[in-house]
Amino acid sequence: MANFDSKRRQFLQFAAFGTVVAAWPGFILAEAAKMNNAPNNAFKPDVEIELTARPDTVSLKPGAATNVLKYHAKLLKGPTTTLTYMPSYLGPTLNFVRGQKVRIIAYNDLPEQTVAHWHGLHVPQKMDGHPMYAINPGERYIYEFEIKNPAGTNWYHAHTHEKTATQVYQGLAGLITISDEQEQKLALPSDEYDLPIVIQDRRFTADNQLQYLQHGRRERILGFLGDTILINGQINRTIPVKTRAYRLRLLNGSNSRIYKLGWEDGTPLTAIGTDGALLEKPETFPYIMLAPAERVELWVDFSGREVGSDLILQSLEYHGVMPHMGGGMRGGMGMMRGGLAQGSKFPLVKFHIAEKTSESPQLPAQLVKFQRLTDRDVANPDKPIQIGLSMIHMSPKLNHRSFEMLAVAEWEKVPVNTIQKIRIYQEEHGMHGGGRRGMGRMEDDADGMEGRGGRRGGRGGMMEMAHPIHLHEQQFQILSRSIKDSHGSGYATVKDGFINNGWKDTVLVMPGEEVMIIKPFQDYTGLYLYHCHNLEHEDMGMMRNFLVS
Repeated sequence: MANFDSKRRQFLQFAAFGTVVAAWPGFILAEAAKMNNAPNNAFKPDVEIELTARPDTVSLKPGAATNVLKYHAKLLKGPTTTLTYMPSYLGPTLNFVRGQKVRIIAYNDLPEQTVAHWHGLHVPQKMDGHPMYAINPGERYIYEFEIKNPAGTNWYHAHTHEKTATQVYQGLAGLITISDEQEQKLALPSDEYDLPIVIQDRRFTADNQLQYLQHGRRERILGFLGDTILINGQINRTIPVKTRAYRLRLLNGSNSRIYKLGWEDGTPLTAIGTDGALLEKPETFPYIMLAPAERVELWVDFSGREVGSDLILQSLEYHGVMPHMGGGMRGGMGMMRGGLAQGSKFPLVKFHIAEKTSESPQLPAQLVKFQRLTDRDVANPDKPIQIGLSMIHMSPKLNHRSFEMLAVAEWEKVPVNTIQKIRIYQEEHGMHGGGRRGMGRMEDDADGMEGRGGRRGGRGGMMEMAHPIHLHEQQFQILSRSIKDSHGSGYATVKDGFINNGWKDTVLVMPGEEVMIIKPFQDYTGLYLYHCHNLEHEDMGMMRNFLVS
């Protein structure tokens, strides 16, 4: 009864904020969360998993073990290949097949609330991991959904209100792979030749404990940057490979760091998939930009390389993603503070050619069928939904609004089973998509940050920086990108690394940039989040709801 009262009070508090969802059959979903601790007998799962979030320790460096938070899983029903275990703090990879019905019984053994989001998956609102469904310590929540996504690489992670950044940073994340018939016909590299590459940055204390946000508000605003790169939760990772083709599934699992992927010897990168699915055909890039939460699948052929040689995947130098400010900023590359600056060059992972083999598959000329969406498909070709990004008074916001648990503005209401055009852009002189005036000039904060160069020649005091924008529920397509002339020098260092084809759920919006996307809102009604996937910005309120009804 005490827990019931607690949840009811929480619901009523949320309902008191702003414009609250009212005319919709699922209005009392927040209270219904407490009832989702028993399975739906009408749902017949093909796969059933127990997933428990709990404190743990792992050995990451010589000496003392590191305290982490970790997802532990137990397969109750389904193919033995459903779970692939990572050797470190990351949760097990969940390997699903399109069409499977999945039940995940999530237990919270943490001393605080948590909730799991199935990032990239097309699922009902109640199963999406909205923070209103946070699981109290000692309780459980049952997720039940059908896998409707095509073959590709997704992931899952904590999505707890104001605690997403800290819980993900401490380890609450894992990969999801999906297979389907189209993919299987391609005979892409599989098993040991299908490699997950989760890239994260962390910072450690002298006794090997994770260190987070040393520098207070300043670091929260710019986003956390660690000084140590981990690959699949391991430091100084070297991966032995054979002289043949591999499929690499790369996820940027960092809180805020943006990577510019490139081979040390200048070899072009061949992409075969992006966030949501395989591409229609392989595409070659001199480098690939990978913002937080983005994924890319690479075809990498080590044939012809000498046994005993190494090939290093690096993050290459770039600039233009950070604001020009005082206090240690140089050329928009970010702050060093004894770590790795945003936009600096450093190695990520080494591939060691360990064995020669004569067998290798050929890169397919065509991959999967792809339906390109255009203005003819959308319900609002002349009136796109507006998502304005701003950092006025160093407060990251969307359309000048912060997150409210159940609130939606008028322009955030979307009819179900429609396809919508959405314009995502950096605010200019305090104006936003709702047509209201902004909040004026950004003032210095106690840390001495100055909003004197985020917009060249601007008078609104706007501090611009790059934002990876993630939209929940269905994947979207990028229709166009445009950039203001005044931002060209930094943009030139990143522009050739954007994958603008295929299905996406996260897009990096650069300072001065406008991105048009087309997004379906099909099958399910309810509240679905959209937010910056710089996790510090998300926790500071750079997140809002769409109401699909």
